[in-house]
Amino acid sequence: MVLAQETGILGDDLLAWLTLALGAALAVGTAIALLRPPVERADGDLARPPVGRSVLMIAVGAIAAVWGLASLLGG
Repeated sequence: MVLAQETGILGDDLLAWLTLALGAALAVGTAIALLRPPVERADGDLARPPVGRSVLMIAVGAIAAVWGLASLLGG
């Protein structure tokens, strides 16, 4: 007798979907903040985000997004 195997909402690829989503959000959100800083800022906010740290976060997010996409397509 074979028991039915339950899968989650996104199936067996939940970790790959989350990696893709979080990586893309990190890369795109940081790029937008770097390209278009807010006009109004609160006390203590920088006029512009640090470029080196922003580029590093864009690279980390892009790597995570590509990894998630490759996991889904290779899958």
